[in-house]
Amino acid sequence: MARSTAVEIKNISVCFDGFWALTDVNINVKRNTIHFFIGPNGAGKTTLLDIICAKTKPTKGSVFYYPENSDGIKLTGMKEYKIVMEGVGRKFQVPSVFVNLSVMDNMILSLKGHKGVLESIFYKPSKQELMLIDETLEKVDLLDRKNVIAGSLAHGEKQWLEIAMQLVQKPQVIMLDEPAAGMGKPETFKTGEILKEIKKECTVIVVEHDMDFVKQVSDRVTVLHEGKVLMEGTCDEALSNETVQAVYLGRGGERDA
Repeated sequence: MARSTAVEIKNISVCFDGFWALTDVNINVKRNTIHFFIGPNGAGKTTLLDIICAKTKPTKGSVFYYPENSDGIKLTGMKEYKIVMEGVGRKFQVPSVFVNLSVMDNMILSLKGHKGVLESIFYKPSKQELMLIDETLEKVDLLDRKNVIAGSLAHGEKQWLEIAMQLVQKPQVIMLDEPAAGMGKPETFKTGEILKEIKKECTVIVVEHDMDFVKQVSDRVTVLHEGKVLMEGTCDEALSNETVQAVYLGRGGERDA
């Protein structure tokens, strides 16, 4: 497998109590791209993220991760925390920041190797770690908010903080589940610009329903329908595909899968 591939999803099928949520899914996610999984409700998008990070075990098939400058790793069958340690991060739809701690304390808590809340609060980061935190907060435009209590942040700012909490761990792949959910247009646009900045250092996989957001930032789009890959291509190719229009775009704002 060429090193241009970051994640290879190979013949993935998953059956829940007789219902096939995914059937023979094959996707190659290229390094340093923003790759969207889109599709109507029940298409299997979030299930696919669950399988990549080993939250869900596939009935058949495997997922392989290709870190830069090292051998490929089979993620299927690994423990979730080990996958994170290998450099594959995930942000869920609902922000899970510590609302009673400052932005800075949330970032310290996210540094690799510091597990407990109390340990992190009393932990004194090194100069290099403090620089990394500042650089990361600058990327998501929260540097001037680092001493603010996280619970007082606006919805979009909480989403950006959680993205920063993933980035400070220096992942090579980051998965985002509807990062623009609940945002207005200016926040959504800003989120897209943040993702474009992130992809310079990291491969980004996104589950999303907001087609304007997909148009703004996607390099590649995989359209899922009833657990199968309907098509893959650019956003323009997906939007102009009659089958995609029939099964997805004509249905309006369906959200979760």
